[in-house]
Amino acid sequence: MTRLGFLLDSDSCIGCHACTVACKSEHDVPLGVNRTWVKYIETGTFPDVARKFNVMRCNQCEDAPCMAICPTNALFRADNGVVDFQDDNCIGCKSCMNACPYDALYINPETNTAHKCNMCNHRIEVGLEPSCQIVCPTEAIKIGDLDDPTSEISRIIARDDVAVRSPEQNTKPKVFYRGADQASLDPTRTAIANDGMIWAETTPSHPTVTVTLGAKPSDMDGVVARTAYTTSHPMSWKEKVSGYLVTKAIAAGTMLVASLLVLMGHSDVDAAVGVVPPMIAGAFLGLTGVLLVSDLKQPGRFHYLITRGSWESWLVKGAYILMAFAAVTGLWWVGGLVGSPGLLKILAVPAVLGAAGTAGYTAYLFGQCEGRDLWQTPLLLPTLLAQAVTAGGAVFAVMDVFMDVPEPTAITWVLLGGVVATAALIAMEITSRGSRHVELAVHEMTRGRYGRQFWIGGVGLGIVAPAVLAIISLAADVSSPALLAVAGVCAVVGMFAYEDSFVRAGQSVPLS
Repeated sequence: MTRLGFLLDSDSCIGCHACTVACKSEHDVPLGVNRTWVKYIETGTFPDVARKFNVMRCNQCEDAPCMAICPTNALFRADNGVVDFQDDNCIGCKSCMNACPYDALYINPETNTAHKCNMCNHRIEVGLEPSCQIVCPTEAIKIGDLDDPTSEISRIIARDDVAVRSPEQNTKPKVFYRGADQASLDPTRTAIANDGMIWAETTPSHPTVTVTLGAKPSDMDGVVARTAYTTSHPMSWKEKVSGYLVTKAIAAGTMLVASLLVLMGHSDVDAAVGVVPPMIAGAFLGLTGVLLVSDLKQPGRFHYLITRGSWESWLVKGAYILMAFAAVTGLWWVGGLVGSPGLLKILAVPAVLGAAGTAGYTAYLFGQCEGRDLWQTPLLLPTLLAQAVTAGGAVFAVMDVFMDVPEPTAITWVLLGGVVATAALIAMEITSRGSRHVELAVHEMTRGRYGRQFWIGGVGLGIVAPAVLAIISLAADVSSPALLAVAGVCAVVGMFAYEDSFVRAGQSVPLS
């Protein structure tokens, strides 16, 4: 078994784009996306300036996070070590795009499946060289067996000073750069100036470090070069993923509070405990499924999560958690309909476990997105659980307007406790130090493009307003449920604002 890798000689690269063109021709890559591309950076100040070129592509990681997160084994390792892909298995979930620390994957607009550089494995298997290697006029691209000490690539790596991209991610990349400027390998050390790039107009799909007047960010150190040319990388997860985080929090929280009321001795309250809560939870679980399926680029293949699922992926584990929770919720509804307090007591603990799993499994899914450091925080799991508690309190606060809900004071404390816990966890998240990637993402979330959404929507509407209203309700012993219902609505709307800013900010930091 061989272990193939690339050696990219930046000292020899002239930025001619022959490799990009050859790759597009070989694989019929559509316009607007690339398997391999050349990045230009400019260093120094006039007149002592330099332009440097580096080829960007899949790094053929030994520990490939894209393979781990892929729910249907559409990404796999060939016998020669190449990370390849199988179109027929791909559901277009885009999780691999966020798992990759190198921006190497894209959705092919013609097939609606994930593609990337696969070393022209169809050529290698018949003894031919990759198309990019053949056309390179300066022989700056070399491929070889890393386990063969006599191969040219192994000798160069052993002899010369070489580097890899994002070594801190521990993916063990098999693409090595000789003579590359470190600023070209670390996209957080370069920025696109306000006047754009050469030969291309910049768009929001060209993520870059937030800059002021084309120079360093006023509050961030480390930008030492200008990105003069690179490709666009559209954000893959947007409002549907943000919405799914909220809908499943509502479903989970509703059943958490219903279980709490059962444990407090209200299992005989058929409507407000036994019937309506599972109906609400079921509706939002259904909406969660709709959001998940509609966000797939191949929604007709959603059943592959079950029929071709990989247990290594938390997308698959999450699907089974949602189904198990839906089953418990359905049984709860039956128990409420037939007026069986005993069944509700039996289901209370499974409902709590299912609700916690439903609310919290996304923390592990986001943890597999190794390209997005903001999402790796250990605070994400408790934050999701606290949001579920908030959402549960919000649902019962609104229910109290339309029916008699037992323990309204306890519901108020649940809502207030969830909001306070969420506030504390978010405060710890935005004030704690992390990697440069995390700090840039937090900067974008709190003071950059998503700052207004975060502070006005996420904090003001989602935390301050419901907390104040809940405290007033408790302190003044307000008998009308309308005040707390307004607090609940504010909490849920603000939750979406926060989640959306968190999801988008996590993808705002450039990876290539």
